[in-house]
Amino acid sequence: MIVPGSSSQQLAAALAEETDRALATPTYDRFPDGEGLAAVPDFDADEAVIVAATDADEAWVELLQLQDAVREAGATDVTTVIPYMGYARQDASFGDGEPVSARAMARAISTGTDRVLLVNPHEATVAGFFDVPVEAVDAAGVLADPLPADLDDPLFLAPDEGAIDAAATLRDAYGAGETDYFEKHRDRETGAVAVSPSDAPVADRDVVVVDDIIATGSTMSESVGVLTDRGAARVLTACVHPVLAANAVTKLSVAGVDRIVGTDTVERGCSVVSVASPVADALDAL
Repeated sequence: MIVPGSSSQQLAAALAEETDRALATPTYDRFPDGEGLAAVPDFDADEAVIVAATDADEAWVELLQLQDAVREAGATDVTTVIPYMGYARQDASFGDGEPVSARAMARAISTGTDRVLLVNPHEATVAGFFDVPVEAVDAAGVLADPLPADLDDPLFLAPDEGAIDAAATLRDAYGAGETDYFEKHRDRETGAVAVSPSDAPVADRDVVVVDDIIATGSTMSESVGVLTDRGAARVLTACVHPVLAANAVTKLSVAGVDRIVGTDTVERGCSVVSVASPVADALDAL
């Protein structure tokens, strides 16, 4: 059975349909003292596939409870699908006495599952923190489906060189265009950072800025602003994980973005395409 966390109900339903598995109906309750209780009263299967984005602290607790609940209900095989892994950017100790938060979370998850599927983890190194087998699923290609079919001489632009693979995956799935990435330049006197496309011209072209995650939108909106100033015809943003915290959508709108395209790894208004298909393929390959 597919077991959804409360933040991943849309994706879990799509995955159940994609894989022809039954969809469990968990309950998510809260006691007067603030403690949560996630339960699966209708679970009746040997295999459980828990689908739960950990986009908030309480989501981590909920996931641990769902893992324990399906074991208690008789599951002998548990796969945990983490569409969006919170704390993945805290993959090292950045100061004295600081934890490696991604490692702490991975170890906790490992206690209740037989394997883990991660969708486009922000840092590939986090896979090594788990104590069970882990597979990373690249879902960037699904972002091609909702893009306009009439993009004019499209340029798929990564925010830095490290994200060029995501841009290339999306370009290949779309079937046309070039890829490039932004370079960052720091003024030695003022410390100000400016970004610019490294090589490809952008004037009168449709540009898709591609990243694995848009969190606060600050870097992305700065990039969009540069492209708008340089005469890009349309600027769209595409990301696997549309976290879009606080006023990120407003920042992007003010910068001149034409459209924000995201998947359902984090369920937002711009989650117009599902990662259910690549996740289903990964499940079938297990």
